Amino acid sequence: MLLKVKNIETSYGFVNAIRGVSLDLEEGDIKTVLGANGAGKTTILKTVMGLLEDQPEKGTIEFMGKRIDRMDTEDIVRLGISYVPEGREIFPELTVFENLKMGSYTRRDKDGVRKDYKRVSEYFSVLEERKNQLAGTLSGGEQQMLAIGRALMARPKLLLLDEPSLGLSPALVKDIFEIIKAINREGITILLVEQNARMALNIGNYGYVLENGRIVLSDETRVLLENDDVKEFYLGIKLEESVKGYQRYKRKKRWR
Repeated sequence: MLLKVKNIETSYGFVNAIRGVSLDLEEGDIKTVLGANGAGKTTILKTVMGLLEDQPEKGTIEFMGKRIDRMDTEDIVRLGISYVPEGREIFPELTVFENLKMGSYTRRDKDGVRKDYKRVSEYFSVLEERKNQLAGTLSGGEQQMLAIGRALMARPKLLLLDEPSLGLSPALVKDIFEIIKAINREGITILLVEQNARMALNIGNYGYVLENGRIVLSDETRVLLENDDVKEFYLGIKLEESVKGYQRYKRKKRWR
């Protein structure tokens, strides 16, 4: 087991953001967490990364068999977990190249860093073209590419992605998700938080549905795509409309 999250609870003051959340990832997985705004999706990722002080209050987190739920974020990164936050959080006044170098700050293997920079440049050729440009002047899609590229420079075994499609055009969303699949084929396991449920379920192998800080449904993505509640609340397909459409199809077929 690469990552094992067991019964974690995280609070902001007196508010329980996530309650009794358990999930796990094997090497090579793409697993996704779905849920409305405020459901606790981002809190799960931040808790895994050790970004919330003294959290989780309860439960355990193990990475490659090692407890990490009380470790510093820098040490978690060194173990092999990288995080791409919602909103990208790049360094706007640094160049593209400098931002990518920041992703490798925990590493001392210079040859490996150069190889990973070349790999990131192959994934995102526009970043190589604009390596001397200030990151804050990039488009939203380019900044998202930069945020993912920066995370890859740490050479992670596990990549946590928080809303990578946020604010992007449909064409760019498609490009980003193709790159996510390519990254996974290279051997990087991915935990994806995403409101574009259809895209997330189509590239993932397993999904969790989060409501009010609790996981209320989990299954293989092919099963979730056919679940009536998931269709209505996350894919925008109302059950009654699906039934009516099917009935119209049968009537047409009958009269042909």
